[in-house]
Amino acid sequence: MKEFAHGLVIGKLYPFHAGHAQLVRAALARCERVTVEVLTSSAESVPGDVRAAWVRDELPDAHVVHGPDDAPVDYADPAAWDAHVAVMRALLDPAHGPVDAVFTSDAYGTELARRFDATWARVDPDRSTVPVSGTAVRADPVAHWWALPGAVRAWYARRVVVLGAESTGTTTLAADLAARYGIEPVLEFGREWSEIRPGGLAAPWHTAEFDLVAREQARREDDAARRTPLPLVVCDTDVLATTLWHERYVGRRSPGVEALAAGRTPDLYLLTGDEIPFVQDGLRDGEHVRHAMQERFREVLAARGVPWVELHGSRTERLAAALALVEPLVAHPRPLADPLPQAGAEHWVQAIGSQA
Repeated sequence: MKEFAHGLVIGKLYPFHAGHAQLVRAALARCERVTVEVLTSSAESVPGDVRAAWVRDELPDAHVVHGPDDAPVDYADPAAWDAHVAVMRALLDPAHGPVDAVFTSDAYGTELARRFDATWARVDPDRSTVPVSGTAVRADPVAHWWALPGAVRAWYARRVVVLGAESTGTTTLAADLAARYGIEPVLEFGREWSEIRPGGLAAPWHTAEFDLVAREQARREDDAARRTPLPLVVCDTDVLATTLWHERYVGRRSPGVEALAAGRTPDLYLLTGDEIPFVQDGLRDGEHVRHAMQERFREVLAARGVPWVELHGSRTERLAAALALVEPLVAHPRPLADPLPQAGAEHWVQAIGSQA
């Protein structure tokens, strides 16, 4: 039997970081059930369901809910407290019973606990164990990359996809670009599948194979985004390219693969030019289809609505051009809008100090 029946953790979780995770883990250790409430405002740029999913991914034992809360943030204003607590109560599941413990790091926890007639459990108040805050992460996510769970890293990571027709140097450029940043590229699963598929290259291709290739390519990309040591993922092809190879080998479009591609939008496409000599490696169609496929890539990218650039020249020239395009993405991680301004926090700091 744990110390408390039902613990409550509230916050913007904008973004969710290691300090938030420490708080929830402390609650899970002491409570039979824990509700985490992600309170969002219309000023913020990450939806509540995304933030709630971040928490569930890292802490599946917690009950995570989210809801809009645009009331002014003024810790010294009783009316503001009334509005916020009304939102919090509405998000609670009655089946979980009343809240008997609230967990915070900040001093306002004493008032939050009073309003729920619960015990206040304060965790790492000076943030010495986990020195991070949402404000700090928003200001400089790269400096606080260590504090971001995998799902949050995946959201922040800039994704750059290198693609093109056969024998246009996509794998070479992806490897060179990734090496420059000290990361591993996401390799092309379709090529691996071509080497091991039943019947070899001579056997007819089926839509189910491209579904398999697309899902595995997406999984590898997402896994790399969760593990990357900096906010960048470099991919040698992606699901969009799989849609074109389905057209080529099956003779028609695949609604399933195209639906998966539609929900996956990178920050930049780098199309490798087809002016270089064709090299047959035993797995490629041949030079007779290369230029037509390259033109199809151009058509699809032009209609995609995502930044893309076609790169030409030597290996060195292509890498230099790619770096000039990618470096600004790495230097400026995905931005978050400022949350609602806060006031009155010093009121509870002083109140706690006077009780010490």
